[in-house]
Amino acid sequence: MSGKEGSGGFRKRKHDNFPHGQRREEKENVNPSSALMTSFKSFQLELDTRHDKYERLVKLSRDITIESKRTIFLLHRFTSAPNGDEILNESEVKLDAVRRKIKQVAQELIGEDMYQFHRAISPGLQEYVEAVSFQYFIRTRSLISVEEINKQLIFTAEDREETTNMTSNSHDKQPHTWSLKVTPVDYLLGVADLTGELMRLCISSVGNGDIDTPFELSQFLRQIYDGFTFIGNTGPYEVSKKLYTLKQSLAKVENACYTLKVRGSEIPKHMLADVFSTKTELIDQEEGLS
Repeated sequence: MSGKEGSGGFRKRKHDNFPHGQRREEKENVNPSSALMTSFKSFQLELDTRHDKYERLVKLSRDITIESKRTIFLLHRFTSAPNGDEILNESEVKLDAVRRKIKQVAQELIGEDMYQFHRAISPGLQEYVEAVSFQYFIRTRSLISVEEINKQLIFTAEDREETTNMTSNSHDKQPHTWSLKVTPVDYLLGVADLTGELMRLCISSVGNGDIDTPFELSQFLRQIYDGFTFIGNTGPYEVSKKLYTLKQSLAKVENACYTLKVRGSEIPKHMLADVFSTKTELIDQEEGLS
């Protein structure tokens, strides 16, 4: 047996020969007010502050996502509601509430690099883009631009109390305006999700006897798909993944248009939605098996 091994046959580690008492004495002799310890304490405070801000932004993003989804669910009632203007007005109230949450995000990011916290707020911004673009399409039958979305995300201080209650800003002087810009990636991902809502709008429109909307949606989705194909696989992975979902939505809407054009006179209007839903399930199963 080697002399470097203990009685149990295990090799001794080098630090086993280091006196533990000496290490305790060195700990006790550390000056807490030294320049080195002061620097590490400031690093600790900075990291804790950044972590707390990140967690607050994650919570705000979750709230934005939930309220945006509720707005989308409300807008799907537009085709069946007796007064569509009431649905649009109610959706605007909900979107204003979402924008107030986004205002809190903008306040949290004052003096910060937004891209350091982008992963925390990106899901909420994508869902907001989906909701606001869905409402814009119902109103105008066109796609809202990222510039128009960002114009709605410029905020002002409504009163002094709101400004002084900000906990995120470390500056002595509070600014009177805040803004948050949706990044091009968040915009693209939100628009890609919009196509799924438009596909559902197509099915519900047919169920309510509206046979013009599916053809209009088919052309609109084709234009969006053509635009996304210019990006191809050069963008982030999420864009390529959602491009596949976009293609599925387009195929379902085109299938609905085909059924309307070829068999529309054979199938009663109140049964068309059921026929489309059944075919949509078959398409999903075929794509899942392929």
